[in-house]
Parts: sequence; C-alpha cells; structure tokens
Amino acid sequence: MVQPLIIALAGAVPFVEGELATTVGVLGGLNPIVAGIAAAGGNFLCVFLIVTLSSRARTATLARRARREAVRVPVGSAEPGGDAVAEEPAKAKPESKPESKGKERFRRYLTRFGVPGASLLGPLAMPTQFTAALLVAGGVSKSWVLLWQGIAIIAWTAVSTVSAWLALMVVYNVG
Repeated sequence: MVQPLIIALAGAVPFVEGELATTVGVLGGLNPIVAGIAAAGGNFLCVFLIVTLSSRARTATLARRARREAVRVPVGSAEPGGDAVAEEPAKAKPESKPESKGKERFRRYLTRFGVPGASLLGPLAMPTQFTAALLVAGGVSKSWVLLWQGIAIIAWTAVSTVSAWLALMVVYNVG
C-alpha cells in the first residue's frame, strides 16, 4: 500500500517525474502496471496543481494590467476636478537575462510543433511542471495544456515502465 504512494510522491517531484519514479518502483519490485499508474498519477496531479495555480496567476495579472490601463488618463485630458493629468511615464524594462538552454529548446519546440509537440518533446528539455507553467503563462488554455501534458506523461511513463520491466527480464531472466 505504501510503495505506490511513495512512487506517486516521487512522480510529483520535478526532474524525477513519472519516468524515474516508475523505474525505481519496477526495480524495487513493484508490479510494473501499479508503478506506472502511481508514477503517472503523481506526476499529473502535480502538473494539474501547477496549471491551475498558473492559470489563476495569469488571470489575476491580466486583470490587474487591464485595471491599470483603464485608470491611465492620456496627457492633456481633464479629470472631473478640472485639472489636466499627465500619463505616468513608461518604466524602463530591466535588461533581461539570456534564456537558459532548456527554455531556448522549449521555445523552439513550441514554435515548430505547437502545444502537442512542446508537451511531448518538452521532457527532453525540462520537467513537465516547468513546461506546463510556461505554456499557461504564454496564454495557452488550461484544458489544452492538461490534455497534452496528460498524454505526454502517460507516454513517457509507459516507455520508462516497459523499459525498466524489459531490463529486469533481461538482467535477471525473470518472466
């Protein structure tokens, strides 16, 4: 009972995710199907929470920006009190740091293959949790991100589960 829970918790950790968690579970003697489901479930639950929170943060940020834009009054227009108000000068944007190699690779995947490709190939560049947060922050709908992240998590976890199980069969001649 406790082993699948531990595998699910491990699957929720970025960089460990379903792939490594299921491998550890299978090599630790857990049934491959149970290990795969637990690892994928833990990974997806974490991604679901991150997508939900990221979506709420994006909505709040966009609403705050819209309120701020609505409050600004152009130069020379008068307020109800009769005084002309100057618009707040735009703040200089701080120089941004160069993107990491993983983010750079992710952006190439997203541009070239869209959300499905970025979700399926994203784990080659960075953890699914980071990929999901970047997609939502970029404006992709929450349901679309969850669908493709779920497909990617299932696919990568299945590949890892089968690989670990086959490795055990070959090494220990189990079967």
